[in-house]
Amino acid sequence: MVRPWPQIGLTAVLAACLLFPSSAVRWESPPVDDDVTRQLTIAANSLLQDRSQALVQKQHRDGTDSPREVYGVRISPRLARSQERAVRELETRNRAPIEGGPAYTGARTSLDGGHAVRKGDRITLEAVENTVVRYGNGKVTQSVRRRFEFRTRGEQITLVAERVLDPGARPVNDPVSPS
Repeated sequence: MVRPWPQIGLTAVLAACLLFPSSAVRWESPPVDDDVTRQLTIAANSLLQDRSQALVQKQHRDGTDSPREVYGVRISPRLARSQERAVRELETRNRAPIEGGPAYTGARTSLDGGHAVRKGDRITLEAVENTVVRYGNGKVTQSVRRRFEFRTRGEQITLVAERVLDPGARPVNDPVSPS
């Protein structure tokens, strides 16, 4: 038989152990390894680069659809349709920084500082989009934070959504109408 005082002491120690979780338990979402982050960044960047190029193309594309997979990352059908609408709108938009001004002659978009975090079957990539659009003797430079959402199923990764994080930002390579 255990005496009452040691029993109370053991109960208190056990309760304290349950209150403070082990240091081995991780409550935050783990970051994604560098190779997968690079893969996701390349896939996300391809969407943005296609839209930037739509601003400078002299002729409409030959009916080529947006890619359904980039660097092993699938593009969801809904996002692919949205991307195609965005590219069509950008192809017909005024292709100059100001109405009646010189036309855009080149565009380059890159994603920098990508950080990806996995939570269950979802991966979120946040990165800074840097876009430089040239016209005449000048250029327009923009930096905008974006978030890309990916879904995983086994080894397959699918890009399902993207959005601008900076409030009030109007990226030059985004369509005016919601996609």
